[in-house]
Amino acid sequence: MVSRRDFVRMAAATPALALSAPAFSQSDNYPNRVITSVCMFAPGTGADILVRFYARKLQELANQTVIVENKVGMAGNLAAEHVARSKPDGYTIFIAPASSILVTGPFLYKKLNYDPVKDFASVTTLAKLPFVLTVAPDIGVNSVTDLVKYLNAKPDNGFFGSSTTIGLISAELLKAQFGLKTTEVKYKVGMDGINDMMARHIDFMFMDPVTVKEHIASGRIKALMLTAAQPLAALPGIPPATQAGVTNTDIVSWWSVHVPAKTPQPVINKLETWFNQIAASGDARKFLVNIGSDPFVGNAAQVDKLLASDIEKWESYVKLAKIEPQ
Repeated sequence: MVSRRDFVRMAAATPALALSAPAFSQSDNYPNRVITSVCMFAPGTGADILVRFYARKLQELANQTVIVENKVGMAGNLAAEHVARSKPDGYTIFIAPASSILVTGPFLYKKLNYDPVKDFASVTTLAKLPFVLTVAPDIGVNSVTDLVKYLNAKPDNGFFGSSTTIGLISAELLKAQFGLKTTEVKYKVGMDGINDMMARHIDFMFMDPVTVKEHIASGRIKALMLTAAQPLAALPGIPPATQAGVTNTDIVSWWSVHVPAKTPQPVINKLETWFNQIAASGDARKFLVNIGSDPFVGNAAQVDKLLASDIEKWESYVKLAKIEPQ
């Protein structure tokens, strides 16, 4: 038997042995402290509820506390920058609609304080959903055709609200197809826009179904179409874009998980396994359908592929909508 004193002496004399002595890395016992899930939306919003659902489920599987930190501002870029600048150790994660923040940023902003591709490592996909074109239920508008006629009768074609990148692009594409001059009104929180729409201060708004599904079901607002070309199982009865007469739009927002670049691969692998287990569960399917979304089980490679293909797609959308970078 080799004594500890002899082992230390041999290790000092043999550098290779000394280097190989630690048999485990910090990622082997990950996680051993609190994980922070950064959310780009305000507390209490539909999207915040989605982030908290996955955070709670991750906490159960990882057997470690997971807290949600809301960083709202700059159309999601404040949260994205915070994650990109965080220590790459797996203790700061980003559950977000990457298709509307990491994909679109380079085309909508002249300068970003992070690289949407290089500063993040992908983990996996979670859910997918199109946006919904909404109007107040008492304005006599029951279709996209009706809405166009309604807007054309107003000075400068009225106003629309936006609180997200996808909402803005969807509205600009609608304007481009029908030659509308409708003016954008920006909102930090989507429900503020919905309230203004109900008060007739704005005329329409593209919103995520997570936020507005219950309001549609109660009749508080009316849904005219989905931004996707195909129907959504979670939102039966709402026509897809092509059926509604909108031919330049096929937008599906997909949610995914990201961590700072250079996060150890074993940590990413653990997170991918856990999140895929959550996404494939009956609880997740029930939760997502209830809030107006479809499950989307994937992997890190699929996220990277989606990022590449959507960057190409969104470049054409931004050009078609004639949006100048801010």
